[in-house]
Amino acid sequence: MSAPEVFQLSVGPLTGVAFSPDRSQVAVCANTNEAQIYARNGDSWELQHTLAEHDKLITAISWAPQTNRIVTCSQDRNAYVWTPTETGWKPALVLLRINRAATCVKWSPKEDKFAVGSGARTIAVCSFDEENNWWVSKHIKKPLRSTVLSIDWHPNNVLLAAGAADAKAYVFSAFIKGVDSKPEPTVFSPSGDVLAFVAHDSSLNVVYPSGPGAPPAAYISVKLPSLPFVNLTFTSESQLIAAGHDCQPIVFSGDQSGWAQSHSLDDPTSSSSRPLTPHATGSRVPSGGVGRLGNNEAFNMFKAADSKGQRSGSSAPGGGSSASSGLTPVGTDGLLLTVHQNSITLVEAYEWSSNGDVSKISTAGKDGRLVLWPVTAKAGGLAGKFGALQV
Repeated sequence: MSAPEVFQLSVGPLTGVAFSPDRSQVAVCANTNEAQIYARNGDSWELQHTLAEHDKLITAISWAPQTNRIVTCSQDRNAYVWTPTETGWKPALVLLRINRAATCVKWSPKEDKFAVGSGARTIAVCSFDEENNWWVSKHIKKPLRSTVLSIDWHPNNVLLAAGAADAKAYVFSAFIKGVDSKPEPTVFSPSGDVLAFVAHDSSLNVVYPSGPGAPPAAYISVKLPSLPFVNLTFTSESQLIAAGHDCQPIVFSGDQSGWAQSHSLDDPTSSSSRPLTPHATGSRVPSGGVGRLGNNEAFNMFKAADSKGQRSGSSAPGGGSSASSGLTPVGTDGLLLTVHQNSITLVEAYEWSSNGDVSKISTAGKDGRLVLWPVTAKAGGLAGKFGALQV
């Protein structure tokens, strides 16, 4: 397997990342109120445009692959739809009507509407009003009881999945009269009936729905010894990739009979695993620390497990590496041996193979890095998957 492509786009966190349809451009937010569009130039990215309309931190970006429009949302409780023109990107205001920060945004499959999650215990489903030439919103409130952290659309353009801070995952109908055609009153198709979400208790949960009003055909929860995941995406019918506070993308495989952890895409022995800066910025403090407990082996073991999710001298079950067991490997100098040096916050499909499986994914995190990972394709398709959902 080829090595991942690593790009240091910022020294701070990347709070939003979205690729253009042809993957020649990427829109990112480097923890500011501006979104920057970079163009690929060989092994680097060059700044082309800056989208500046928001007053506060941009929390999410979504780039429509067919219409080539960008939607951004922010802590200023606003969202803007950006349309490319000959003179640059033209913004259009969205009437969200929320009183708390917007947290996440995503275009629907048909790109005629998009959904915005917020801290107001509300999901705003937005569509374009041609008469007034602006974007209006329809609210989904009940039974939400906390901040909406993540959203994702079903391929039928009507069902919407959401993960919230109340430790629950929801599936809503985002039907808008005059925009959507009513879906058939049946359950999801065989290739579109899987919902997956991660939780803060370090678990991965996969749900297989059944008939209307009936309990799920299968509900699978995988408990892990690692730090919690933050984001995930399906790569095929039987495989998904999750990443989070362990700073590495983990592959899971399974079906309705059960799911299990497979391996990590990160190789700690690879040359791609390197510090945030190419050169040392100062002398390092010895790992022992100061005080009577500084050189205490038990104290250092618990300190490493608490702050880095790493067990000193441990190995994976069956003799595997700590990376595959979900425990972030740490070098003798205190630097992580993984490509990402901080939590991974975004996982998205980047490239597809001819059979519809994802062959490459992109990850971004709080270390300011954008990484493209090759993925081994497996049988199945991507249709009908709810990815990028967190609780």
